[in-house]
Parts: sequence; C-alpha cells; structure tokens
Amino acid sequence: MNEPFPPVDEQMRRIQRGSAEVFPEDELRKKLERSRATGRPLRVKLGVDPTAPDIHLGNAVPIWKLRAFQEMGHVAVLIIGDYTARIGDPSGRNALRPPLDEAAVDANAQTYFDQARTILLPDRLEIRRNGEWLSKLSFMDVVRLTSRMTVAQMLVRDDFAKRFGEEVPISLHEFLYPLMQGWDSVVVRSDLELGGTDQRFNLLVGRDLQRIEGQEPQAILVNPLVPGTDGVKKMSKSTGNYIGITESPEQQFGKSMSIPDALMAQWFASFTEVPEDRVAALLGGHPRDAKEALAKAIVARYHGEAAADGAAAEFRRVFTKKEIPDDLPEICVSGPIAAPDLVVLAGFAESRGEAKRLVQQGAVSLGDVKVTDAKAMLTPADGTVLRVGKLKFARLRA
Repeated sequence: MNEPFPPVDEQMRRIQRGSAEVFPEDELRKKLERSRATGRPLRVKLGVDPTAPDIHLGNAVPIWKLRAFQEMGHVAVLIIGDYTARIGDPSGRNALRPPLDEAAVDANAQTYFDQARTILLPDRLEIRRNGEWLSKLSFMDVVRLTSRMTVAQMLVRDDFAKRFGEEVPISLHEFLYPLMQGWDSVVVRSDLELGGTDQRFNLLVGRDLQRIEGQEPQAILVNPLVPGTDGVKKMSKSTGNYIGITESPEQQFGKSMSIPDALMAQWFASFTEVPEDRVAALLGGHPRDAKEALAKAIVARYHGEAAADGAAAEFRRVFTKKEIPDDLPEICVSGPIAAPDLVVLAGFAESRGEAKRLVQQGAVSLGDVKVTDAKAMLTPADGTVLRVGKLKFARLRA
C-alpha cells in the first residue's frame, strides 16, 4: 500500500485517469493539499442502490476509484442505498425505475457488500445504509428538505426536462430522490462524491445541501458510462453486453476479446491500471495484441496473473485452433425442448426473454448447426454440444 499521502499532483493524476470531470478541480486540489498538511484523510463517498445482485465491470469503475483513494490514505464511505432503492432512481432514464421490495433490496445489498469487499481494502472503509437516517425523517423533516430546492431547479436536470417536454408523467416523489442522495452527503460529511455522468445533477444537489447546512461543499468526480461489449450501449445486464466481476477467467477473457477495436482505449483507462505509456504503445501496435493485453489485465485484476495466463492459453486453443474445451458441463435433456428453454436449462441465460434474443441473434448452435428459430422444438442426440456465443459450451445427455 502506498504511504499516505502522496504528492497532490500524483494524486490528481490518479484521480483523473479515466474520469469525465472533476468539479471544481481547484477545490479538490485545495482539499488534498489541506489533507497532506493536517494529516486528515478525505471522506470519499460512493452511493449505490442495490437494484441488481451482481456487479459488472461498469459498476466496479467507481469502486476501484474508491480503492485508489484508500491506497492514497483517504477514507472510503460506501453507502448502500437500501432506502433510496425502494423509491426508484430516474437518473438517466425516460421513465421511473421501478422500486424494489425490502426483501429484494436486502438480498441484493448483501451480495453488493460481499463483492465490493473483494475490491476495497478493509482499512479506511465505512459501509453504511442510508436507511439508518432516511427512515428516521419525519414528514416535517421531508417538507423542510423539499424547501431547499425549486421545481425550476429540478427541471434543469436532463432526464426530467426531456420527460417534461415530451409530456411523459413525472411523479412528485421522483423529485425527492436527488434530495435524498444529497442528504446522504450531509449526514456522512462527504468531502468528495463519486458517480457516473447520469448522476451529475444529484452530486451537485449534495453540494447545495451541504452549503445550506453550513458544511464545506463536496467536490465531485464524475466517471463516464462505459459502453459494454457491443461498443454502443452502456454496460448493463439488461442489454446483455456486460462482464460480471465474478465470472470465470475464461468468460471474462473471451468477452473482452469480442469488443470493437475502437473501445480498447476507454476500457484500458476505465477497467485496468495498465500505465498510460504502455497503453499508448499497445494501441500503436497490432490490435489483436492490444486486445489480448487488455483481456489479461481485466482477468488479472479479479482472478490473478496465473488465471489470466491460463484464460489466454485456453482462448487460443479453443478459438484459434477451433477446438472444443476439454471439460464441458453435462446437461440432461428429456424429450423435445424449445430452443430458448434449452439455453436457460443450460444456465446460459437468466431468463427466457434473454435466451430468445440469443437464439434470434444467431448465438446458439447445436453441434455445427446454428439455431435461429426461437419456436423450434429440439430433440438433440446424446453427446451433442450446445454452444451459446463464443464462450459457453455444454454437452447434452439424453
């Protein structure tokens, strides 16, 4: 671990790597200078709503940034939005994200805890649930909180403005979400808050509320929303273009090798710690070599160097030599079965809808035959190999 606190210029370089914006940059620099002078670490806040159980590479970007702050001697404050997740966050959306029930939130929160701890250091770490304080606000407290902002201020936010202009309904309780997130900053006395570009408005609300409450306003560090494996839409489980941090080394490596070449520079900056001069040299060479280095760096981050080397070797064996992996899971299939149901049965899709899309996209094969009809009833022969995408194989047993 680095000795707290590194020189401010060094900290700023590390903070800004892969970031979209630091605001206000001069304020953050002054906070870092004061921190070095006084020995008081900054309190760096990241709030996450546990709306899904698993963390993918895109979700992990700000968590790794928290880790970087820890390594520079600061305190990571991870807030699990168990309360805000029950409201539904409209940020970056044209409609309200559905709220979750308490049981789903608690289950997802526990998984988030477990996965985030594989990235964050146990020292200089606070993990809080915002239900600790938000659940204790009285109705009068909420009224006072709403008095801190106007409707006109809320409609400045891009997603609200778009919905208002298109006459898409906006529920009044949606205006409460940025206030709740901002109040979190007041309660934990945040010096700096992390978030994606879709959260910028909410992060600034935290600054406003802190100023009103007599606190020094937090600086904000905004991370870009990184495109997923398709190179088009931001990484998301709902679009299927994600790489989970708990996926196997082979899955992580193979998916990384499938991305468009134009995406590599951003993935290096957002998903790895490969030095910038090394990245520049790789990107100036053969694209396949650069992409393999990227894939190995991603796998090594979550599974170690040995696993990365093994995944690279397996990828070359399977995809360069067109061989089938040695160790295939075996799936028992009795009687005719619809193609999407077979994909779900094999565990290669989480829902029938996702499996249907995979079939229609031509990602499913039985032996050497591609299956594209989602209504097709299949009766595979014993020993037939099911392949979904480039990375998932299973041997079918009758």
